[in-house]
Formats: sequence, structure tokens, C-alpha cells
Amino acid sequence: MTQLSVRHWTPKYVARWLKEEGFCDYVDLLCNKHRLDGTSLLALSEYDLRSPPLELKVLGDIKRLMMSIRKLQKQNIDLLEELGVPFGGLSPSSSGSNLEWLCNGDPGRDCDSTNTAPVGEEYQQYTNGKYKQQMRRLDPEYWKTVLSSVYVVFVFGFTSFVMVIVHERVPDMRTYPPLPDIFLDRSILLRRMCSLMGTVFMLRCITMFVTSLSVPGQHLQCTGKMYGDMWAKLQRAVAIWSGFGMTLTGVHTCGDYMFSGHTVVLTMLNFFVTEYTPRSWNFIHTLSWVLNLFGIFFILAAHEHYSIDVFIAFYITTRLFLYYHTLANTRAYQQSRRARIWFPMFSFFECNVNGPVPNEYCWPFSSPAVMKWLIG
Repeated sequence: MTQLSVRHWTPKYVARWLKEEGFCDYVDLLCNKHRLDGTSLLALSEYDLRSPPLELKVLGDIKRLMMSIRKLQKQNIDLLEELGVPFGGLSPSSSGSNLEWLCNGDPGRDCDSTNTAPVGEEYQQYTNGKYKQQMRRLDPEYWKTVLSSVYVVFVFGFTSFVMVIVHERVPDMRTYPPLPDIFLDRSILLRRMCSLMGTVFMLRCITMFVTSLSVPGQHLQCTGKMYGDMWAKLQRAVAIWSGFGMTLTGVHTCGDYMFSGHTVVLTMLNFFVTEYTPRSWNFIHTLSWVLNLFGIFFILAAHEHYSIDVFIAFYITTRLFLYYHTLANTRAYQQSRRARIWFPMFSFFECNVNGPVPNEYCWPFSSPAVMKWLIG
């Protein structure tokens, strides 16, 4: 057995090896029924043993057989490399030029592999041979957070300017009356909020610029208003931007209906609260959703927007939030060329964030008993 290369093992040789290792019960299944030869034996994994068509049922036999196979793989590492078969979760050629590299120059690695032999003190090994990744410190990359903040501030300013433009194009209420309506460590988090908020408001700029809806309620005194030259428009845009577009600050705008910016802000904040707080904070999550839905209700009840404005705002905000975080938590797509081409801003902000951001916090002081009872 030892003089013949595993490459040339026939099912008969594999049967002899199984008997020598003490697995006589599986000779018929592996060698006679499924005709395993030497190379296919080396490529065998624990998943293959557990899954159809083999479906071994005895856990002890599965583990012992895999230990024997791994010992055989270790003795034939050159053959594995030649065949391109991974050994222990790592490709034999991983030391070559096939590594993925992060945008900061660090080599990438597959965080989802369960059989990878860990290196350094980043992992904790249990007695059963499994590994658990210890808590890592994410790089905050403050300069990217500052850049995303500049981006969202610019978009808010640009939105204010577009609101000035659309105010000049408000349809005459006598010609176009209201339409019928049926329904009345957290630098990474800040960076994500700014990039998402800026992107949604940029979409809002486009939709309200190309779609001029009539005023949604008779109580709104809105008519087209000309602001004269570009300097006057910029002054009005600064006034809207500094007042956050809110009536409470003396800002009154018309024509910015498609879609609701207030719904965007409420929904985005709600999703960030529920996503980045521990799952056990049920009271906070429920309160966040109640405030979000009540805010939408009062927007409709005040006839400040059409129902379609609010629905589209809620839909776009939730979809963009979910898509962004799905991509951010998917390591394989995060570093792909397709992401860099189609989502360059996402790829830029997220290229060094390895995996989900952990929902873990610590109190700067002893947590009050009331707060501990409310949020666990």
C-alpha cells in the first residue's frame, strides 16, 4: 500500500486501506457501490460523508474516517496541489498570486470557511477542534466618515436648490386641483448613514425635478414663485438647508412632493436603530417602529403629501438599506469587480469592513435599573 502512489489507487486498493484503518463496514458503500479510487478519496470531505448519496449516520465513524483521510491528505499534499483540491479549508496555491487584496493592501481571506486552520491569536479553538473568531476591532477610518458627511451635506444643499427650482413650477391650483387620494465604534455606522441618506436624497432630487405634482390639499397656499437670478435662488436654497426644510424653522416650500423627505428620515433612523442595537432591546425596537409609523400617519393626515409619495419614500429607503447591508455583509461580493464597477461608492466605503458590525455596547457608567429593565 505504502509503495503505490495514491494517484494510482484503484477501488480495490481503497478498500484495503479502509480495512487497515478499521472501516470495514463502509467498504461496500464506498468502493463497490460508488467506486472511490485514490484521487476521489483524497477529495472526500466531511460534507460528502454526511450528504447524499453517502449519508453516513454514525457521528463517531464520520469523525474518525475524516481524521484518517486528513492524515492521508497531509502525506500527499503535493498531489492535492497538483489536482487543485483544497486541504484543510485552504487552497494549496493560496500562497501564490491568487489572493484577494483589500484596498488597504492587506490580503483578504474567506471568513465563511469553517475548516480553515486559523493563524495568530484571532481565533479561539475548542476541544472539539472547531474554531470561533474572537471579537475583532474594526478600523473606523475616520477620514471616510468625514468624506461621507461632506457628501450628505452637499446632497442636502443640492436638494434645497432643487426645491427652489420646483417651487417656480408649482401647477396652478385653479387649473390643477388636488388629486384624489385614498389614504390619509460607530464611525462605520455614521458613514453608512450619511452615504445612504445622501443617495436617497439624490434620488429625491431627480424625482421631484422631473415630476411636478399639484398641491395635495386645498389648505396649502402654494403658487409658482420666481426667485429671479441665480444668486437669489442660492440664498433661498441656503435658507431651506439651514432650516432642515422644516416648517417649525420658518421654511415653507412647494412642489417637493415626489417623494416624502420626512418619511425617508424617519424610516432610515428607524432601520438604523433596529439594525445596530442588540436583538434583546425589544422595547427600543417596538418604540422605534411605532414612532416611524405614527410619523407617516401624521404626514398623511396633514395632507402634506400624497399617499404615493409616502409609499415610494418608505419603499425606496427600506430597499436601499437592505440591499446596502446585504452587500456589506457578503464578503464574496464586497471584494468583487462587479461591485467596484456598479457600486463604486459602496466599494470605496466598505472595502476594509470585514463582516457585520457587532451589536455590542458598554455603559460609560453603571446602568440604571430602570434602563436595564427597559432594554435588557
